[in-house]
Amino acid sequence: MAAEHGVLEAVERYYGAKIAEHGPTARGVDWNDEASQELRFEQLLKVCDLREPFTIIDYGCGYGALADYLDRLGARCAYTGFDIAERMLEQARARSGSAGSRRFVADEDDLAAADYTVASGIFNVKVDAAAGDWESHVLATLQRLDALSTRGFSFNMLTSYSDPERMRPDLHYADPGAIFDHCKRTFSRRVALLHDYGLYEFTILVRKEPAAE
Repeated sequence: MAAEHGVLEAVERYYGAKIAEHGPTARGVDWNDEASQELRFEQLLKVCDLREPFTIIDYGCGYGALADYLDRLGARCAYTGFDIAERMLEQARARSGSAGSRRFVADEDDLAAADYTVASGIFNVKVDAAAGDWESHVLATLQRLDALSTRGFSFNMLTSYSDPERMRPDLHYADPGAIFDHCKRTFSRRVALLHDYGLYEFTILVRKEPAAE
């Protein structure tokens, strides 16, 4: 755990600097623009049944942009955002004001299980962590996403099919087939791999098995 804590401290500093420089914008959470940010939200929310009320955890919530997106969709949900970067949470709380359906926390112990958990971009920036350490962190985090979710969870990762000349040493690129296989074998038989939406990444949807009658 000590090694993981050190890795996450570097990540927190990285994102804290981004939000300080760019404010509560897509660039403040290290995306190029709002359009690509919302395209990611569209993929991640495919795990949810938006026709009925639900609870959702935004794991790595940044400044709370997903909450705004859900509001625009007219989703009837109770939203909890979790982030390790306090500067992100300060922005999220300031922007949300007294919105009663939103809650933001910095401590995982304050998270109760929800219908769905989504995670956008949390596996991308490894800073200077060793590849093996970061991969162990990714797998441990997927276990946490599973434990927090009663109906399903989703996440995205940069793809190992990215153009080699554009790949950066401080970023983590995952094999989509290997991640799909891990989720299929570990979490559920109902897993989808989305790799067709025009970004150098993929999204995994894990739907939990329905409870036996």
